[in-house]
Amino acid sequence: MSAPWLDVLDDTIRSCVTHNRPDLAERLREQRARQLDPKLRVLVLGEPRQGKSQLVNALVNASVCAVGDDVTTTVPTFVQHAETPSAALVRTNADTPTERIPVPIDRLAGELRAGRVDRLVRAEVGLPRALLTSGLVLIDTPGVGDPRPARTASTFAALLQADAVLMVSDATAELTASELDLLKRAMASCPNVVVVLTKIDLATRWRHVLERNRGRLARAGVAAKLIPVSAALRLRAARTGDRALNAESGFPELLACVQRDIVAAADVLARRTVAVTAASALRQLVVPVREELTAHGSPVAVARLNEAQRRVDELRRRSARWQAVLADEMADLVSDVEYDLRDRTRRILREVDRVFETADPARGWDAFEEWLEDNLTEAAAANFAWLLDRSRWVAEKVARSFPVHRDDLLPEGVFPPDVLDRVAKLDKPLIERFTVGQKLFTGLRGSYGGVLMLGLVTSLAGMPLINAISLGAGALFGGKTVLDESEQRLRRRQAAARVAAQRHVDDFLLKFGKDFRDAARHIQRSLRTHFSTLADELQETLLESARSARRAVQEDTTARERRTQEAKRELDRLVRLYQRVQALGDERAAPLVLSA
Repeated sequence: MSAPWLDVLDDTIRSCVTHNRPDLAERLREQRARQLDPKLRVLVLGEPRQGKSQLVNALVNASVCAVGDDVTTTVPTFVQHAETPSAALVRTNADTPTERIPVPIDRLAGELRAGRVDRLVRAEVGLPRALLTSGLVLIDTPGVGDPRPARTASTFAALLQADAVLMVSDATAELTASELDLLKRAMASCPNVVVVLTKIDLATRWRHVLERNRGRLARAGVAAKLIPVSAALRLRAARTGDRALNAESGFPELLACVQRDIVAAADVLARRTVAVTAASALRQLVVPVREELTAHGSPVAVARLNEAQRRVDELRRRSARWQAVLADEMADLVSDVEYDLRDRTRRILREVDRVFETADPARGWDAFEEWLEDNLTEAAAANFAWLLDRSRWVAEKVARSFPVHRDDLLPEGVFPPDVLDRVAKLDKPLIERFTVGQKLFTGLRGSYGGVLMLGLVTSLAGMPLINAISLGAGALFGGKTVLDESEQRLRRRQAAARVAAQRHVDDFLLKFGKDFRDAARHIQRSLRTHFSTLADELQETLLESARSARRAVQEDTTARERRTQEAKRELDRLVRLYQRVQALGDERAAPLVLSA
């Protein structure tokens, strides 16, 4: 006997075929195949440096994922059960769809970090762990918002295959707006999400952050469980066999949640996922049926046909317009951002020049270096925040080019998180020290002329060459030479400091300028993809409405009545099917609208 959710999914697929929506049918068939797979794929998702890889290591008690401050996950890593430990790299190949390259499990992290394998799509790890024997597969993913768009794309591709999601956020700060957007996007594809608060061993106020996050989730309407853990304590407890430390790490609760809410509740997970996917498809099927019902039952079918055609034509005209708006606004944005960044750095350089008109680099270089780094970081942060604000404004302006108003016009998750990263440390210029010995030598060299000149003059009066007058003149000339040399050396130190600061600012402009341009290109591509998909969906829906209206006009009164009755029966059938879909999930989906 098949599961209820499987019958509902099959009925929804048949409805998609009947309504000439092969795209929806194919998407549901892929979902059906994934749900029948005995493996349970749990995606570990989050922004960079939140502790995703360390969480996977702690769950399986093995260092299979690379961790460290200078290490980021580059491709998804699938950790599953195997009788003996094994690892492999999977890449695309011209001859076969994929090629597996076995590697020693202790060298996997190094191979991923070195990036020696071209066209790498994922890494696979097999471990003999009781947690994985039921078919559980843990998937460590690249951080969402990585400056390299391909890594973020691989994460969202893996999200489409997930049965459950562990959303990771560290306890050093509350959930950010970008993390909440990511969480909502994850739940739109996979409603089975658990939020894991990591690094509680590093945050003294993690309980306060935990409560604040629960409040933010409640206000955002996100019904996700929140579990605090420490992977470091878990791994230390595993090495020492300390049960109390293991309990303090929070992993017993997380493992119990995985066993109870994911492994032991596979059918529940399947029902929730199928409910979300099928409900989305049915809502799209109902739109043309409802419009067809209205058109066939209305005496002004011709007017509805003209209106539908007008909306199609308007959408086509505006398609070219929004693309031009997006291209022009993003070009202006990049130009303004670059000008703003250069203007901010110019003000910093002018301040550097003013400081080193009088200051000696030999005495206050460390304080100056800290001041320069702080001001450059502040300038980059303000510039990047302006980039994000302008990008959202551009998205809103493009959305206004569409002839309809929908809740999903504005994109979610296309704005990257902070791309700021420090440049190389400021190189300290060569500081010329004017030592006591150098001063003495310079003074002697300068006093020689004074002694000789005044000694020769006084010798004409019968005095010896070296006398009190010539010695005094030598001392005066020597002191003047020492003061002049000190001032020249100070000017050289100040010039060297200005050159070093200018070079450092140039390096800053080179690196952050590229980072900001890459971020802007990523935003532009994401917006273009989002609005292109949206335009295609709107056009297909409007074309289907126009076709329905045209059929209505061509039918006579008897045929229109017959088709009206058929549309009502079909709409009733879709509503009943939607009600069956609602019964699958834990929460009711949005009800279908039956009238225009």
